[in-house]
Amino acid sequence: MEIQNQTNQNSDSNNQNSNNTNAILTNTSDTYSRSKCNVQNPDLSDNDIVILAIETSCDETAAAVIQNGRTVLSNVISSQIAMHTLYGGVVPEIASRKHMEQINQVIEMALSEAEVTLDDITAIGVTYGPGLVGALLVGVAEAKAIAYAKNIPLVGVHHIEGHISANYIENPDLEPPFMALVVSGGHTHLVLVKEYGEYEIIGRTRDDAAGEAFDKVARAVGLGYPGGPKIDKLAKEGNLHAIEFPRAQVDGFPYDFSFSGIKSSVLNYINTCEMKNIEINKADLVASFQNAVIDALVSRAISATKEYGIGKLAIAGGVASNSALRLSIKEQCEANQIQLFSPSPIFCTDNAAMIGVAAYYEYMNGTRHGLDLNAVPNLKLGQRV
Repeated sequence: MEIQNQTNQNSDSNNQNSNNTNAILTNTSDTYSRSKCNVQNPDLSDNDIVILAIETSCDETAAAVIQNGRTVLSNVISSQIAMHTLYGGVVPEIASRKHMEQINQVIEMALSEAEVTLDDITAIGVTYGPGLVGALLVGVAEAKAIAYAKNIPLVGVHHIEGHISANYIENPDLEPPFMALVVSGGHTHLVLVKEYGEYEIIGRTRDDAAGEAFDKVARAVGLGYPGGPKIDKLAKEGNLHAIEFPRAQVDGFPYDFSFSGIKSSVLNYINTCEMKNIEINKADLVASFQNAVIDALVSRAISATKEYGIGKLAIAGGVASNSALRLSIKEQCEANQIQLFSPSPIFCTDNAAMIGVAAYYEYMNGTRHGLDLNAVPNLKLGQRV
């Protein structure tokens, strides 16, 4: 087993710096990452709310311990990317089996890292949708078992609300209302966050999610899975204006997205070049594709934030870790005097820390779920069961 230690510096909006240490343990099939942010040696009091959070919506088995909604005491992730890469994408049955193998170990690591036991936990937070139904069921069953065994409250969390809540971890001054651009493999939304736990969708994709388009284009040019990080890396070597791909507009819905047209244009370009025996510059191709997607995302997010007069914009989801997107939206926010909030990359991809933060605010709002809580793979943002 190979162990790598990485140490980075993170700062919050108060310019308080803390060491963020990620230890990645790798064997033949599993990768564990362990991260801390705003870490304290938990001298817990009776007034502290301590959430044990579980996330298994796709191909990461994750557990975290969150103190009082904003302090991450531990954040452990077991990634299956290496295994699913062999198949060119996530295989749901394999993901479910791997979750079953790893869930207990990941929770034990999270509790140990946080220096707490189950007796210190106030409530259990768990993702119950949306996601892969088999994968979700593993986390939900585990959370219900712990809640029953320890007689503590169970709080179900919407996965996308978790992504939005990731912004609270490193930004202690961030409070609703604000606009959120949620960009992931399965979702692309513009969301008005009115209050903790209160959301209004003002824009959504009509077809492919942005992350889905990245994966499909990466596969078409031979980069493989996962497509987002590989396109992000190769695009840095290309000319983002080499090829002009379309930016679709949805009539009557100025903040909705459509990425199937961009994806189809890329595929048509590749086919045309192959038929004419024209060599394709892959770096230029993916840089131009990425630029078109980012332009569509950023332009709508900026316009919506200005129209609603909020002045605060947050980004969330796995694609929010894309370096070109982060740079573009930062520049546009500065140009339009909008305050930007963005999680560190480790809190953009699927993790349990974000679920714990969302669970804390749901818990404070009085949300409690019974032992009949079930996985809801198509759960809508803002929907409650």
